[in-house]
Amino acid sequence: MAKGDDALARKRNRVRRKRLRSSENAVSARVAAIIASKRRRKSGKRRGCEGMCFSLPTPDDPFNERHGKKRKVDDESTDDTAAATATAKDGDDPKKKVGDTAAAGAKDGDNPKKKGANTKKQQPLAKAGAEAKAKSKAFREKATGAEEGRVDFDRPSKFLVVCLNAIRDAVAPEDGGGSIHGAGDWGVELWRCCSAHAPCDVLDASGASATVAQTAWLVSTACDIVARKERLGMVVSCPFLLYLVPSQEKAAQVRSICKPLKPLGIHSVSLHPGASIEHQISGLKTCEPEFLIATPERLLELVSLKAIDISSVSILVIDGLKCFVDHNVIDKIFSIREAISNNPQITIFTDPSDKKVATMAKSLLRGRITKLSINDSVSSRSAFIAQHVHFCPSEELKTSKVKEILEQILQNHPKKTSKVLLVVASDQKARHMSSSLKLKNCTVIDDSHVSSFTICSSVGLMNVIVKDRENMVATDIEEFETVLVVDLPPSVDEYVEILTGAALHVIGGEVHSIFCNTDASIAKPLAELLADCSQVVPEFLKNLESS
Repeated sequence: MAKGDDALARKRNRVRRKRLRSSENAVSARVAAIIASKRRRKSGKRRGCEGMCFSLPTPDDPFNERHGKKRKVDDESTDDTAAATATAKDGDDPKKKVGDTAAAGAKDGDNPKKKGANTKKQQPLAKAGAEAKAKSKAFREKATGAEEGRVDFDRPSKFLVVCLNAIRDAVAPEDGGGSIHGAGDWGVELWRCCSAHAPCDVLDASGASATVAQTAWLVSTACDIVARKERLGMVVSCPFLLYLVPSQEKAAQVRSICKPLKPLGIHSVSLHPGASIEHQISGLKTCEPEFLIATPERLLELVSLKAIDISSVSILVIDGLKCFVDHNVIDKIFSIREAISNNPQITIFTDPSDKKVATMAKSLLRGRITKLSINDSVSSRSAFIAQHVHFCPSEELKTSKVKEILEQILQNHPKKTSKVLLVVASDQKARHMSSSLKLKNCTVIDDSHVSSFTICSSVGLMNVIVKDRENMVATDIEEFETVLVVDLPPSVDEYVEILTGAALHVIGGEVHSIFCNTDASIAKPLAELLADCSQVVPEFLKNLESS
């Protein structure tokens, strides 16, 4: 029987090895192995396992299929995340770190690399899309890998900075990201509200609608939350973010801000009357967007046709609540809110000039509220807080004036438990106020040990806490819907601090203050402050200001 080529080759190799061993030029076993490996490489018969000699398996490549070579997504993201790692190392103020890190973050990592001569054949579209999605998910996991296993985070992640840089390079490259990264303080506060273990709702009354910088921080915060949840093995619902806008133009603007996030694995879809509903239905069948930008009318149409399910939305953004009120579509906003079965985190941007807006915002925001403002104006920070200045001719009559104001508060809030904070000048006055208040037709339960008392009447219940200005630092003023400043501070800035502290977590709260003849020095700045906040300026303040 004739021998095959393999048998003949083995025989020749045995003869060659025997000749080498018996000759004077015989080499060691190590050198012989190197020669044999080189011969196999030249003949194209190198074994796959020989790659183990040059690299070791890693958690990302446990079977060493890449032979130590980095993935393409790792090479592309190296420059984007190199500067951001400083944020996680240093223990400085996270507000400052995000701004500094983001400005020197990703540079040119998004430029596609040129294909070589040995480019593989193009894969089918479905397979290519799946691989792109897997790569983007792997990149998000890499960017948030340091925080694995944690629930609460003390600073924004590197991935959030990468998202901000991607938006900056696409939307505002001419100013170097100053318009976006300049809102770092506001953005970090928003991130804290949304990323907390128990997220709180956000109300921004600094403008009619969100700016480009605010929208960039908001969508980047949502990206950061999605990436961290995926890293912890949680299932992220789609759509995750629902962004309601009043018009097609606003929808296009928000869509342009979200579009640069697509290479990072965050897909967004815009739904508005500018496109046919059939086209939008067919588009929704082919994708599951993480972000949904929609006008209320078109969104409700698609929900009624069961083209999209919004019951699992985690973040709801209402951009321009006053505009929705002016267009009489607030009922559609409530319908969308009711269609979301879980308890989403809600962010509202609105103009506070209309009193109806405060009522609508209070109905929509059912949980804990935090007010944010992109600027430091007192009018926006104290939005939806009514200020009342009462005149009292002398210090001796202040106690009776306080009784009158408390009785008025009880009448204005019937069948409701009110929590009132009384602010006086000193601790001695605080003890005196706690012991001397006796209201008509009310039962006062005194507890002078903690300078507090309870007023019980037929119309309601009132818990009153008395604090002096020196101990105001240790008092959580944000818990009170009503604040009564019995003794005005000598500076309007201290009054502004009390006002903005009371307005931070309250919609529809009240700040009462008693103005005495001894407070004439702050009459003019107080009147100007009331006018700037669109509050009623009493006649006695106008007279004192003009005199």
